[in-house]
Amino acid sequence: MSTKPCVVLVDTYETADHGLPQTARHIAPTFLALGAECVRVQSAPDAPGQYRKSSPTMSNYRENIVHDGDLGKTLDALAAHRPVAVVAGGEYAVAFTDELSEALGVPTNGTALSLARRDKSAMGEAVAAAGLEGARQLLTADEAELAAWHRKTGGRIVVKPNRSAGGDGVSFCDTPEQSVAALRAITGRQNVFSEDNDTVIAQEYLAGTEYMVNTVSMDGLHQVCDIWQTSRFAVNGVSDLLGACRIVPRRAPGHDELVEYAFAVLDAVGIRHGAAHVEIKLTPRGPRLIEVGSRLSGGDLPHLARLAIGESQLDWMADAVLRPERFRERWGEDYRIRRHYAWSALLSPVEGTLRRYTVLDEIERLESFHEMFVLTQPGKPLRRTVDDTTFPVVVTFMHEIEEYVLRDLGTLRYLDGVGCYELES
Repeated sequence: MSTKPCVVLVDTYETADHGLPQTARHIAPTFLALGAECVRVQSAPDAPGQYRKSSPTMSNYRENIVHDGDLGKTLDALAAHRPVAVVAGGEYAVAFTDELSEALGVPTNGTALSLARRDKSAMGEAVAAAGLEGARQLLTADEAELAAWHRKTGGRIVVKPNRSAGGDGVSFCDTPEQSVAALRAITGRQNVFSEDNDTVIAQEYLAGTEYMVNTVSMDGLHQVCDIWQTSRFAVNGVSDLLGACRIVPRRAPGHDELVEYAFAVLDAVGIRHGAAHVEIKLTPRGPRLIEVGSRLSGGDLPHLARLAIGESQLDWMADAVLRPERFRERWGEDYRIRRHYAWSALLSPVEGTLRRYTVLDEIERLESFHEMFVLTQPGKPLRRTVDDTTFPVVVTFMHEIEEYVLRDLGTLRYLDGVGCYELES
């Protein structure tokens, strides 16, 4: 048996079926670089829907254990490796990570509040119970109940699956009739994790700028690793579509309030160990939670943060597990932006068989252009963009001068549109 510390990684799916690389591809290499070894656990024999084409880089792992439903058997197989930590590879892994870490006796957030870290309805209840302001909400599968709640709440509401991710099924509804239609559409299919949508959660629409606060915790000490400000667009019938995101400084107007609120949310849902991704709207009434994930940020943001500031959640998480004394020594430090970084997606207003894009060469000539991911290739069906899974192209920008990044983000929006896509007749 190796004398190196062993870290268990749960459901590390490295690519999504839509083509974007996933944060999970960086987790094992980060631990390996600090002298640890990794064991991979797959929480079910079949991968969830959006990861069916993903396969792990097995050279990163001492063993790959596929859980077949027999928890005792899986725990025995893991105990033989004497693990020091269990880490979730993504949102799908959160509940099983809580269960394994608690049973193995390693640092754990436990199972008592596990539901509040995965179920959006229970999450909102936990936040309210802690005395924090949040969105009014309703968990339901009943059309009449939803319509009545919308009429009473008034204005725009958000209807979405109670458990999902990546903008899947999120609908912005201005009338009770729209809300009922959203409920029917959501409960009539599975979410991106191949789980049946038995209920929806309806929430009041929160007006304001949306931020992502990424953290790592150790023994209840919370560290801000990076903060991102999102840009939203009203396109294709979606009133608030995420289409771009850029890293912003730790210290700026309103950011201390964001961080204080994010830390209180972590406490409310019982996150004392590991990475977390907190999505918050900064409204005129103050910060309000959209949702929190008890795992690393998705969308490859930790990798992008490394490019911008030199480190990320990945590095803080590895320190918390393998070098806790270093975590404590640096706890509370502010990150500093070395290079301004942003990503933005093309937002297709058309659908059909794609012949070619007309503006990609112009995008690549932009001064802060860094990388491009063409997710819908010519010759393939192009869908109208309605969520994170229907981006046809994602572009990243990086430059030491922030204005260049901001200018090129605006230019990308100018270039995008009907004329960007040439369809087969």
